[in-house]
Amino acid sequence: MHDIVIRNATIIDGTGEKPFIGDIAIQASRISAVGQISGSGIKEIDAQDKIVTPGFVDIHTHYDGQATWDTQLTPSIYHGVTTVVMGNCGVGFAPVKAEQRDWLIRLMEGVEDIPGTALAEGIDWQWETFPEFLDTLDQKSHMIDIVAQIPHGALRTYVMGERGGKHDERPTADEILLMAELTEQAIVAGAVGFSTSRTVNHKTADGEPTPSLTASADELNGIAQGLKRANQGVIQLVCDFDDHDAEFELLRSMAKISGRPLSVSLNQDPTKPDEWRQTLDAITQANIEGLTMTAQVAPRPVGVMLSLQSTYHPFILCPTFQSISQLPLTKQVAQLEQVAFQQTILKEYLQTPLFDLNQTWIMTEKPDYEPTPEDSIAAIALQQNTRPEAVALNAMLANNGTGLLYFPALNYAEGNSDISEEMLNHPYTVPGLGDGGAHVSFISDASFCTYLLTHWARDRKRGNLIPLPQLIKNQTHDTAKVVGLQDRGLLKVGYKADLNIIDFEQLELLRPEMVSDLPAGGNRLMQRSKGYEAMIVSGEIVMEKNQATGALPGKLVRGAQKIID
Repeated sequence: MHDIVIRNATIIDGTGEKPFIGDIAIQASRISAVGQISGSGIKEIDAQDKIVTPGFVDIHTHYDGQATWDTQLTPSIYHGVTTVVMGNCGVGFAPVKAEQRDWLIRLMEGVEDIPGTALAEGIDWQWETFPEFLDTLDQKSHMIDIVAQIPHGALRTYVMGERGGKHDERPTADEILLMAELTEQAIVAGAVGFSTSRTVNHKTADGEPTPSLTASADELNGIAQGLKRANQGVIQLVCDFDDHDAEFELLRSMAKISGRPLSVSLNQDPTKPDEWRQTLDAITQANIEGLTMTAQVAPRPVGVMLSLQSTYHPFILCPTFQSISQLPLTKQVAQLEQVAFQQTILKEYLQTPLFDLNQTWIMTEKPDYEPTPEDSIAAIALQQNTRPEAVALNAMLANNGTGLLYFPALNYAEGNSDISEEMLNHPYTVPGLGDGGAHVSFISDASFCTYLLTHWARDRKRGNLIPLPQLIKNQTHDTAKVVGLQDRGLLKVGYKADLNIIDFEQLELLRPEMVSDLPAGGNRLMQRSKGYEAMIVSGEIVMEKNQATGALPGKLVRGAQKIID
C-alpha cells in the first residue's frame, strides 16, 4: 500500500525526455514507483489529461525576513515552487550583532525594496551567528522547503563593524581570515553557499552603495578559501562588469580557489545591449577549462510595475503629486480626478519626465510580457490624438486607482523576447532572478516559473517556442543541480516527492494586484495563477486548486543533498 498514487498522468520527469503516460507512487516523502502501478494508494489521484512535473526549484529569492514569520512563502507557492533558495545578492540577516540589526534592515529595504517597517515588526531576531539563524529557521514550520546562503553584506558588517559599510575602508588580513572562518562555519552548519553583490544598483535605504560593492580581490579570494576548506557550498553574485575582463577574472579566481560552483546574475542592460553575450562566452570558456560556472537568467523582461500604490510611477517627481503622495489611495484618486489638479500634474510631467512612454504599456487583465510597439502608451496616445502622459495617468486611475503600467527595464532592448530565448537555450544558464519576497512594490517576477511554461511552451506569438520537457528540466533538475540539491528535480524512484499536477491547457498568470498583508500593514504586489491542480511537498498535498490545504511539511534544507538509497 502506497501513501499516494497518481494515475494516468502525462509525466514530464525533469530529464528533458519526451512525456509519457503512467502512474507515480509516493511512500514516506519519497517517490516509490514510476510506471504502471498495480498496488493501491491510501489516496488515489486521477491525473487524466494533466501533466505531472517535479516541484520547481527557485534558486533566486529573498525570503530571509519573510521566512521567519510566514509559513507559506507567498507568492512562490502560487507558481509550483516547492524549494526556494534565499540569501542571494549579498543581503540577509545573519550573522548580526544587536546594534547592527537596524542597519541590515536598511540595507535589505534599499537593495530589495522590502518595507523596513515590515522587517522591523516581523523579524524576531532570535540569533546572532549564522548557525543560530539556521537553527531558528529549523524550528519553524513552512509549506515548502527553504535553503539559505550566507550574505556578504551581513558577514562583512559583523566582522568589521561600522567600517564594513564604508567603501574607503579595507578589512585587515585578520578580518579576512575571520570572514573565511565564519563562511566555513556557516557552510558546515548548512548554508548552501555564499553570496555577494558588486552592482551600483544595490544601495541601502539611505542611498549608500551595498558594502560588498568595492570588496577587493584579497577579500573575496580569502572568503573563497573558507568554501575550499568546507569542501562544499556554492558562490552566487551579481556584478556590473564595468571592466568586463577584470571583473570576470575575479569570478574565475573565486571559482578556482574555492573549487566550488559559481553562478552569476545575467540580464541585458539596454545601455550595453551586447555585453551579456560576452559574459556567456566567458562562462563557456571557463567551463571548458574545468571551472563550474552558470548564469542565472530571466525568462522574460525584468519589468517595473508602475501604479499609484507602487514605489515608482511616471508622476512621482511632480511637485503637485508629491503634495498628495502620503494620502490614502481613495483621496489621491479624488484629487487626481479633478480636471484642474490633473492638468497641473500633466504640465509638471513635461519638466520631470520619468519612464519612456514609448516603452511603457498598460498591464491588462491577461498580462502580456512581450508587448508590441503598436500597443505602447505613446502609440495609444497617437491613436487618440492626446498626450502620452494623459493616457498613462488615466490608465493608473482605472479600477479605483489600482491600474498598472508595465515598463520592461531589462532584456527588452530590441522590443521582443528573442534575447530571453537565446539566454534560456544556452547550455550554461538556468532560469532564475524571480526575486520572490523582494521588490515587493514595483516588480512582480516571482511568477517566472509559471510564465516559463505558458509563454515559451504554448502562448508565444512573436517568435519560437521551446519544448515543454526542456523547460521543466531547466526549472527542476537543472536549478537543483546548480545549488547541489541532487535529491530533487526528477520524477524517479528514491527522489524527494515534490511534484506539481498541472492542467496545462488552463495554466494562466493572473494580473498582479497590490495587497496589504505584510507586518505593519505593508503593501506588496501579489500575482496568482490558475491551472495548478495540486502541489505536493515531501509526499504531502500542500495546495489543491490553487488553495493551501494547511499542510506544512516544508523544512530547512541544510546544504547539499544526495539521493537516499
